[in-house]
Amino acid sequence: MQSQPQQRKYPPRTRWLTFIGTLLSQFALGSVYTWSLFNAPFAGKLHSTIPNVAFTFGILCLGLAIASSFAGKLQDRFGVKSVTTASGVLLLIGLAATGYSSNLMFLWVTGGVLVGIADGAGYLLTLTNCVRWFPEKRGLISAFSIGCYGLGSLAFKFINMDLLASFSLQSAMLWWGVIACVICVIGALMMTDAPHQNVKVAGGAIQKDYTLGEAMRKPQYWLLALMFTTAMMGGLYVVGVAKDIAQSIVHLDAMTAANAVTVVAVANLLGRLVMGIMSDKVRIIRVVTFGQIICLVGMVLLNFVHLHEMSFFFALACVAFNFGGHLTTYPSLVAEFFGLNNVTKNYGVIYLGFGIGSFLGSVIASLFGGFQATFWVIFILLIVSVVLSLTIRRPAATAARNNEFARSL
Repeated sequence: MQSQPQQRKYPPRTRWLTFIGTLLSQFALGSVYTWSLFNAPFAGKLHSTIPNVAFTFGILCLGLAIASSFAGKLQDRFGVKSVTTASGVLLLIGLAATGYSSNLMFLWVTGGVLVGIADGAGYLLTLTNCVRWFPEKRGLISAFSIGCYGLGSLAFKFINMDLLASFSLQSAMLWWGVIACVICVIGALMMTDAPHQNVKVAGGAIQKDYTLGEAMRKPQYWLLALMFTTAMMGGLYVVGVAKDIAQSIVHLDAMTAANAVTVVAVANLLGRLVMGIMSDKVRIIRVVTFGQIICLVGMVLLNFVHLHEMSFFFALACVAFNFGGHLTTYPSLVAEFFGLNNVTKNYGVIYLGFGIGSFLGSVIASLFGGFQATFWVIFILLIVSVVLSLTIRRPAATAARNNEFARSL
């Protein structure tokens, strides 16, 4: 009979090496969020408009989300070390190929589809694998890991600006890929697949691990997915058009409006750290409710208040805080509801809400004439999400209550 995964013993340093390797890989994979630096150079090279070039990043986000949904199956077959190494190499190939783009379609396929798949395969896999190594510090580990993902976008902003100033566009893309690939592969070589973890819940019972099929048959799974998609729609859409809102609605000058990017970056990082750390001390679902209420304050301001500079930046910070916080807390939340050992697969499908939310926000704005329509949809969905987070219960807890009620009849 084949031995169970939990029977294998690892030295204490193994999980800490995996943690450091995860931080390195997340740092490298986060570099894709500097894509906006390349919009103008590619628009000039391809004789196209910036919106057409910027559409590449939308495709990238969708590809990232789709690839993330398959991360668990890839880990089962190849292991975290191999998949993360392949992710780094594919990122290099995608970025290098993007430098050779001679038309928009080639740009969308290489910079959008290829880079998105490379990033998504490594991002969710390394995050959830690391969380499984630290069942007692899930929130803190998520905060550090996803914080490094955000830190990578900040650091590569300066790296890529220097590359663009020093090299041709084609060479800058190649060197970006080389640097990111080397860091990602070094991190991958330090990682080990997490062993099976027996996590105890209230009463000392071992937590049930739901397979993806079992989890998807539970209504709680889809309610969590709706809440996540709402947070992603709010974050990705509002953050993505922050500068445009500042100029067209709040009537800030271009220089002041550009400060929106800094506000978003700081609030996003704070949300990841604060909500991540809180989730180890407070029930995770209550931390999620806390983030939703903060976001709701921001959407009330955007929908009902005549904004000036400070109130606009505060509203923007509220939305970005919740966005970052959801990305940090959701792996642990899904693990709490459906078990730790299948969290990569179970969270992977919910993570599709990242791409769906981004897509829906833009589509609603296009169909109904601008920012305000999307703001209203996000506002309504947030109210629904707050109600859901206050009332939703773990499947096991729900089943226990139903059994107790049945016995009382």
